[in-house]
Amino acid sequence: MRDGSPSRAWRLPSGCMIQDKSNGCSKVTWVEHVEVDDRTQTHRLYRDLICGRSAYGAERWIASLRRICERLAFYKEETAAAREFGGVITSPEGRKSIVNLAHRMVKIFFASLGMSGKLDFPQLSEVHNSGVRVAIRKNTEQGQPIGMVVSAATSLWLPLSPQNVFNFFKDEKSRIQWDILSNSNPVHVISHISNGTNPGNCISITHQPFIPTENNMLILQESCTDSSGSMVVYAPLDIPAMNMVIGGADSSIIPILPSGFVISGDGRPDTGGDSSTSTSSTGADSGGSLLTVAFQILVAGPNVTSSTELNMESVATVNTLISTTVLKIKAALNCSNLG
Repeated sequence: MRDGSPSRAWRLPSGCMIQDKSNGCSKVTWVEHVEVDDRTQTHRLYRDLICGRSAYGAERWIASLRRICERLAFYKEETAAAREFGGVITSPEGRKSIVNLAHRMVKIFFASLGMSGKLDFPQLSEVHNSGVRVAIRKNTEQGQPIGMVVSAATSLWLPLSPQNVFNFFKDEKSRIQWDILSNSNPVHVISHISNGTNPGNCISITHQPFIPTENNMLILQESCTDSSGSMVVYAPLDIPAMNMVIGGADSSIIPILPSGFVISGDGRPDTGGDSSTSTSSTGADSGGSLLTVAFQILVAGPNVTSSTELNMESVATVNTLISTTVLKIKAALNCSNLG
């Protein structure tokens, strides 16, 4: 594996030990043995995170395990608080169907970040940015829109704690500050489902009541945070499809194309200065945050024949969208001086 892989990190014998505590709980001991080589091959944005213990350490696996177990416990909960339903989701079956759809949405989102056959654009490749990566694929799989899909992603450093950045994105009132497609119209939460003890771990359904041309669309969003990092993933759904899911129908056939944000600490020690860079629950001892912004857009239907002209036009559109979004995020967080 070491000789044939282009990766600069190798996992050596690792694993976990699980001990039954006879009270319905388990004690998990996790051991990670990872070798990370050659700092010069790692992008400067990620160097401290990758070459420290944050990216590959056992703490990350334990945090993920805790979050998954907690999510599963909330999923199996037969009786949820009435306030979660918001008058929209009226049955346990509908609640589980929404949770299943959100789970699949998150899986599709993270799979899209792999970007096989990606194209690199240097326009945003500055000191605090990793540049924009774009991938074009023709999707034929059920559960996602059929046709030509353009994915784009970029990462940037922000001099703010991961918790502050996460709070900004999970707050629906902040959406008009970064979402270009909202046309500066506010969104309203019409349903909320908790999937963890942290208030930030939840699934929500929102709509934009002041956009007549979009009044048949809703937004499904899942936000999640733990000590290893945070995410906010969302996707538009039309009202008939959402009604099917809320009614308890099989959500695996609903086509969904998510976009979103991934937030983590930068792996640098806290300087102890400004409170915005203090230690938080997402990225302990972090001097700042690494934010990854990723969009997916359906640019053509299933009958389109792939052409260079279509591809380049689509790439230009999504590149402009993600670049403009990054500028709006920096402005909203008072970080425009980062360049």
